[in-house]
Amino acid sequence: MALSLKQGLLLRPPHTNSLTRPRPSSTSLPSRSFRRCYAAFANENREYVIVGGGNAAGYAARTFVEHGMADGRLCIVTKEAYAPYERPALTKAYLFPPDKKPARLPGFHTCVGSGGERQTPEWYQEKGIEMLYQDPVTDIDIEKQTLTTNSGKLLKYGSLIIATGSAVSRFPDKIGGNLPGVHYIRDVADADALISSLGKAKKVVVVGGGYIGMEVAAATVAWKLDTTIIFPEDHLLKRLFTPSLAQRYEELYQKNGVKILKGASIKNLEAGADGHVAGVKLGDGSVVEADLVIIGIGAKPAVSPFERVGLNKEVGGIQVDGQFRTGVPGIFAIGDVAAFPLKIYNRTARVEHVDHARRSAQHCIKSLLTAQTHTYDYLPYFYSRVFEYEGSPRKVWWQFFGDNVGETVEIGNFDPKVATFWIESGKLQGVLLESGSPEEFQLLPKLARNQPAIDKAKLQSASSVEEALDIARGSL
Repeated sequence: MALSLKQGLLLRPPHTNSLTRPRPSSTSLPSRSFRRCYAAFANENREYVIVGGGNAAGYAARTFVEHGMADGRLCIVTKEAYAPYERPALTKAYLFPPDKKPARLPGFHTCVGSGGERQTPEWYQEKGIEMLYQDPVTDIDIEKQTLTTNSGKLLKYGSLIIATGSAVSRFPDKIGGNLPGVHYIRDVADADALISSLGKAKKVVVVGGGYIGMEVAAATVAWKLDTTIIFPEDHLLKRLFTPSLAQRYEELYQKNGVKILKGASIKNLEAGADGHVAGVKLGDGSVVEADLVIIGIGAKPAVSPFERVGLNKEVGGIQVDGQFRTGVPGIFAIGDVAAFPLKIYNRTARVEHVDHARRSAQHCIKSLLTAQTHTYDYLPYFYSRVFEYEGSPRKVWWQFFGDNVGETVEIGNFDPKVATFWIESGKLQGVLLESGSPEEFQLLPKLARNQPAIDKAKLQSASSVEEALDIARGSL
């Protein structure tokens, strides 16, 4: 039986009528800079505890510091060995070949991704923030307001912020999902293991045609490796791209040496005589040879052990309101794991994206520490940057804002610009732009948020992307 693949970010969550409020090991650290820091805590009591060490945790910590509420009051508990970092780098510059100036820590600790200060492990120490590295939370007692970590540490919290993010979706063991040579990317350790394998590999298969698959395939050809990307949909990034837009990117990937197998189901991963992955067997019985397989088929919200706090069964994740409060007083959830009211489209959503991780963290902590009461008003935003390494014949950078609903108008020849506009009931709903100028990119969220009435025929008649954007701008 062929395996059904799911990939991509949750861009179009199911509609809901209203926001429901549910009822309520010890390993060595990589270096001295990651030693545990206990600040001024003399017992198990903490005023504020953040569980999770990703983007959202880093931006939440910064917001606590900005309000003077971190020193001796805040504890961050993470399963990772590193202080929070900008996770998108792991499938972009982190995977560049050694001679192409790859990104490395401490270069991309939060909050450099948004132009903020680089929060190294020393920054957390200086700010009096307790960091518990490599010690994930394994249990919560909601009534006693206590957390138990993997090492057996008991933490009593006043307010709890759940920022556990997502866990990568994996192939089952029975079809070879954990064979040597099979990789997934979610954290630095995953990326380091992949880089080590890339240095020895000859034939790479990337499974999944979403964001991760596209970014990883763009990186592996920079290593001069035979690369094939396999996915079940009929075109790349099906959740967002139109067929015609996808075709342009597929042709660009093929020009860069990536082989594309679309509409393909995978039966299993095959091992060679040495037990190492040797190929990908497709539903039709054919086998694609590979000594390295990278699986990027999406992620699931990392809700454990917080299921009792209240889950949203439609979009997944922990249900929260417009201030990121769960159904349990004193417990909040932010980032990928939060199912929140998407005010602009009047539905509940869960968004797996760095922009939402940053913004949700800041909004939540401001609401917790100040008199801020307004509802989080997020505008969906997605982007990708690939082929950005030195010597690349062409760099790719697109941005999308809004909602991909309705009819589409595509303008431009992808040389390098192309723009796609989504129009529903005569109003602009979403817009994607490739290779825009800073000023053009800044226009996109204004268009998507204002949803202006727009003349579709006039837009279709535009002779260039610049003219189309001028027409859209004039409709504001």
